[in-house]
Amino acid sequence: MSRPSETSAMPAQRMPVHDAEDLCVTNGANLGDALSFADELVPDDIYELTPGAPVRSLSFVVTDDNSFQIASESNCGAPGATLHADCVLTVMPPTGATIEIIVMVEVDEDGNVAQIHAAPLAPLSPKTPYSLVGIDRTGARQRMAQMACVSFTRGTRITMATGEQKPIEDIRPGDKVLTRDDGPQEVRWVGTHTMRAHGEFAPILISAGTLNNAGDLMVSPDHRLFIYQRHDHIGAGRPELLVRARHLVNGETVRVHEGGFVDYFQLLFDRHQIIFAEGISAETMQADKRTQPVLPQDLGQMHLPRGDNRPAVLQQEFEVNENLLDRPDAVDLLRRASTK
Repeated sequence: MSRPSETSAMPAQRMPVHDAEDLCVTNGANLGDALSFADELVPDDIYELTPGAPVRSLSFVVTDDNSFQIASESNCGAPGATLHADCVLTVMPPTGATIEIIVMVEVDEDGNVAQIHAAPLAPLSPKTPYSLVGIDRTGARQRMAQMACVSFTRGTRITMATGEQKPIEDIRPGDKVLTRDDGPQEVRWVGTHTMRAHGEFAPILISAGTLNNAGDLMVSPDHRLFIYQRHDHIGAGRPELLVRARHLVNGETVRVHEGGFVDYFQLLFDRHQIIFAEGISAETMQADKRTQPVLPQDLGQMHLPRGDNRPAVLQQEFEVNENLLDRPDAVDLLRRASTK
């Protein structure tokens, strides 16, 4: 069986995972067995995480044939191997708060199971009993699509075509938003979902003024901000930059906002756009193979934004390499570069 080739139009997505062998049944029908795919699981089994079990980073892409493939930069799994989004499990610790786990099945070239990856959407603790209370066999792909969506958080003020600053939760399809490249544009769809604000899924808080933003801006970790440099202080070799929020974290003016739950909102236009949030430029949701499962069926069947139908500055070559931002003064350099 030949492996599908990675698509070059979309960046890799990543999520923290445990090896399934590190989550074993300590009480129940499958006593002693490791976590597996849905067909082998039994509700009410009690799982515990092995002490010292590492959290790995699983990176993957969506291929041209709409399957998942482990990316070359992944630090677990076999690069190029096919992944199947098997199910979403709901487990409950003694506290009563539930945690979701996405089960990803890696297969070899012959289609046999090579490894199972467990991606918890909130941290798991060793020596804690987790009761399996739910098995969703159909929702894994949609949950992964939600995580791939670039999102603003509740309360973010978006610049409308009239100049009004409207909280994103008050925007409706048909409203006109000011875009950087195409002027006033109608919103086609507004999406929302709620997640635990932990680890890879916690939003990034950019304090007011940090990048000349009028107010605090809180976005999903992989949300890209657009910065125009009057002087290339960062050494990117070009004035127009796209910077992922997660790469700006310095623990002070830009930090991970962990704890509780976060309401994420997505704005979709006929074209992938740059809009103004809290007064600075940020990208909108892009409809592609990663995010299509969250869209209503009537939108999913239409010709929505693709990699070749967006402003030039939203192409991947404008994204700043993470290595250029791995310095304590990176945020300050970007702020000064855009104003002086």
